[in-house]
Amino acid sequence: MKIIFNYLIFPGLFTAVCVGLLAGWFDRKISARLQWRVGPPWYQNFIDIVKLFGKETIIPRSSRWTFILAPYLGFLSIVLAAVILGKAMLSPLESFYGDIIVILYLLTMPAISMIIGASSSRNPLASVGASREMKLVLGYELPFVLSLIAVIIKCQGSIQLGSIINYQISFGSNIFSFSGILAFIAAFFAMQAKLGLAPFDISEAEQEIMAGTLIEYSGLLLAVYKLIKAVMLYAMPLLLICLFMGKDLGWVLLILKYIGIVLLIVLVKNTNPRMRIDQALRFFWGPVTIVAALSVILAAVGL
Repeated sequence: MKIIFNYLIFPGLFTAVCVGLLAGWFDRKISARLQWRVGPPWYQNFIDIVKLFGKETIIPRSSRWTFILAPYLGFLSIVLAAVILGKAMLSPLESFYGDIIVILYLLTMPAISMIIGASSSRNPLASVGASREMKLVLGYELPFVLSLIAVIIKCQGSIQLGSIINYQISFGSNIFSFSGILAFIAAFFAMQAKLGLAPFDISEAEQEIMAGTLIEYSGLLLAVYKLIKAVMLYAMPLLLICLFMGKDLGWVLLILKYIGIVLLIVLVKNTNPRMRIDQALRFFWGPVTIVAALSVILAAVGL
């Protein structure tokens, strides 16, 4: 019963969806205020999801089952990642060996599900979006993995989230070291790309390719993709907190850290124009990878 409660209620599905949708409202509200608009009420994202559940779901004739199953694959993966992260933060001693590697794999699944779903629709604009998403994944995964390696080296080779948190409780948050701050910067930009937010919203680019990877999705299946993005907005900041700000994880400080990272995400989103895919690849394989590699070197020499 406890496992089912953890997966479905807290800190799993229900908590992740609610917090993610509220974080999405926070994003929309701050974005609106920056543009001198009022913005939506706090419950708008919940209403949007419920409304999509009631809409007709149109399914292309080609690759019918692949098109249907792709969003569920991404959703189950990201919810599982959120559960592992939440459990590690609540009870570091209950985390399992190698969970950080499992999370690394699970966090790539939403992007892969979008690529599979878009490709199966056979829509030309969806194919362009899928192509861009594939290239973007290749771009940001390298610095993201390097930043994780820097944290692992700094925490004495631990690949267990609970041990990484306990190390920071004993020796201070990783972000307050030279290697830690550089790894955080690299991981933050990779997170922005994983979330599909500006300046890395290239695969959807509504003004260019009309939502790209999601163009053929509607109704329930589109709602599942919206929920994936909401849970991603819950899980990714939590991962950064675990890896780089793990010293004080009381409820008040945890919420403040989470809001701080989401606010930073919103500010980057609203102050940078969308990159082209070639610019994004040069950005991730150039300065971001260099910063991440430097963090690995500094972590190896103990800085």
